[in-house]
Amino acid sequence: MESVKSQSYEVHIGALAQAALNQHVEKKNYSKIFVLVDENTRKFCLPEFSKTFTGHIDEILEIKSGEEQKHIHTCLSLWEQLSNFDGDRKSLLINLGGGVLTDMGGFVASTFKRGIDFINIPTTLLSMVDASVGGKTGVDLGSLKNQIGVINQPQMVLVFPEFLKTLENRQVISGYAEMLKHGLIKDAEYWDVLKNEGAFTDPTNIQQSIALKNEVVMIDPTEQGLRKILNFGHTLGHAIESYCLENYDKKTLLHGEAIAIGMILEAYLSHELQGLSRLSLDEIKTTFLHYFGRVDFNEHDIDAIMKLLKYDKKNSHGDVNFVLLHSIGNAVTDIKVPENLILKAFAYYMD
Repeated sequence: MESVKSQSYEVHIGALAQAALNQHVEKKNYSKIFVLVDENTRKFCLPEFSKTFTGHIDEILEIKSGEEQKHIHTCLSLWEQLSNFDGDRKSLLINLGGGVLTDMGGFVASTFKRGIDFINIPTTLLSMVDASVGGKTGVDLGSLKNQIGVINQPQMVLVFPEFLKTLENRQVISGYAEMLKHGLIKDAEYWDVLKNEGAFTDPTNIQQSIALKNEVVMIDPTEQGLRKILNFGHTLGHAIESYCLENYDKKTLLHGEAIAIGMILEAYLSHELQGLSRLSLDEIKTTFLHYFGRVDFNEHDIDAIMKLLKYDKKNSHGDVNFVLLHSIGNAVTDIKVPENLILKAFAYYMD
């Protein structure tokens, strides 16, 4: 399976990943090699990784799993550990985990000693198809998603599809939402392929998602224009995710679960404002509800979610900017949406 060439690095998949890592480490002669894990990847992924890695791991750094760990206090602990273990500017940090861990590990590496090399090994479907490309690193500010961070590229990204076997099904389905998004914003044929049961764990489809996102990022690495289309479903989805994270009476949603809701809502807005056909709108809703089910929101929930929209990173000059669809495979950016339409979108979702 071919590697995907991004800006300054490559995403290697399967056997190619193993060879690329060992060659890179041998060539670079790092002073120290650190591996960042959480309790799950330490147990399920590190043993397999260690079998194929020919370099010497100097220290294992471990954090607790979960979005609630993705904050600056965890970074402080990691910076202190890197310093205490004599990390220097010639050290390497290998991030072995899902999107929370690779986002945060990349940020820690990018800021320690003003920047050390890092390599990401995403272990969830979500992080393989989403966090693997683009160089976005960072942490949350309270419950607000990804407010602090930098865009900085890893040395390489290594995708081992066999790690998906270590996940519970809910985690795998969460990543499926981002794959479906790639079809909706860029490739209608790919959307049609992915709607079929079981298509999301096929390594060929994983590679296709990585390649689709990479095409966008290569054209617009710093999100000045086209790259914004990758945020379809995320304006409302992130607000929903943040709201559920800070309200203990609500079910905590995984990222993909929240984004799936966001995509139904924003598909409705696309129908109202950008001419997305009713047939396509209903197809999007039916597909996501089939895989993700429905979450109940009352008036209080919706009001609180609307207030959180003002913190979205795509906002400019006080306006909330949405990514919407003209049609499946054709997205547009920077669309302002009246508040009453968002309420109608929630009514459509709940119906």
